[in-house]
Amino acid sequence: MASTSTLMPFTKLNNRYLFQSATQKNNICTPPSLNILFRRPNKFYGINSDRFVVFSRFNGPIDDKSPLLNDDVFISSSNGSSQLKVHSSMWKWRGYSIRYQYSGTSGPALVLIHGFGANSDHWRKNISVLAKSHRVYSIDLIGYGYSEKPNPRQFGDTSFYTFETWGTQLNEFCKEVVKSEAFFICNSIGGVVGLQAAIMEPSICKGIMLLNISLRMLHIKKQPWFARPFIRSFQNLLRNTAIGQYFFKTVATPEAVRNILSQCYHDTSQVTDELVQSILLPGLEPGAADVFLEFICYSGGPLPEELLPQVKCPVLIGWGDKDPWEPIELGRAYQSFDSVEDFVVLPNVGHCPQDEAPNLVNPLVESFVARHATSSTANLVPKTASS
Repeated sequence: MASTSTLMPFTKLNNRYLFQSATQKNNICTPPSLNILFRRPNKFYGINSDRFVVFSRFNGPIDDKSPLLNDDVFISSSNGSSQLKVHSSMWKWRGYSIRYQYSGTSGPALVLIHGFGANSDHWRKNISVLAKSHRVYSIDLIGYGYSEKPNPRQFGDTSFYTFETWGTQLNEFCKEVVKSEAFFICNSIGGVVGLQAAIMEPSICKGIMLLNISLRMLHIKKQPWFARPFIRSFQNLLRNTAIGQYFFKTVATPEAVRNILSQCYHDTSQVTDELVQSILLPGLEPGAADVFLEFICYSGGPLPEELLPQVKCPVLIGWGDKDPWEPIELGRAYQSFDSVEDFVVLPNVGHCPQDEAPNLVNPLVESFVARHATSSTANLVPKTASS
């Protein structure tokens, strides 16, 4: 049985911002004003900030003075001694365009996997920090972000937006783009994707960190037998009538997105205009509504408790204890699986720890990877030519 710990064992890490009292805010400062420039999916977007200062555990304040240039987000140290880049690029996967971001040139590979309705920008507070000592990739799962959104109806009776689809996408991304084994760092539904991928091709995944993994409480298996016919009828209503499109329009607004995020973030000061826009605008892309409705009607597929016993690599679970959607009391049951080496409580944090409390999550990622990374990471031979 895995152990349960708070973050206190990691106080030995050299991070002056890591542990604070329960009443203190975390030390990630969001910009007072932000101009986000969005383009079509094949053009990318970036952030142009005016004196945007965040705090890094590596070099103190980071002052971003650089304008948006092509597909790069520049982050410069305040003393001008170094400059990091977060690149945006597109990968052609099985004929579909997939957006991903990357940074870092050495160290173990990390692939960051977002949750439902989110995209790779939800890791914007993690990529450049982790890239100091890792090769970091953050991917938009097909159907989300600025990746292509094929209409699910074109596949007939065959379900397309499934964990098997996303797991395959993740593994082939590692083969064709990352070109090495990788650690999967996952949030919410992304955790189910990471587990599914690790089971499908165990040689690729070195380890998985699950941040508030989705419990999938709406799964058909978790509903009483007498309610299942009504649930399926309601799903058909959403998927096949104008009611579903109307429902999507009510949630695809700045006010609705802000309200939803304010529910799942314990520290609501982190629900900034930047965050709202980064979640909302990809959802206004053509095809996003159909993907949204398809997934909320997806009550089948695997459950985390079915996948965890099959995983061969080490798993670390981090859980924000103020998550109103995925209660930590239920999540603690996952620590009993042999693959789970630890269950770390993230105090006073909601459903998206990587964005709400990166000062807690980033060192946790570094510690986990350091324990399981080898001195050299094996290369993978792609099954198909890299795009």
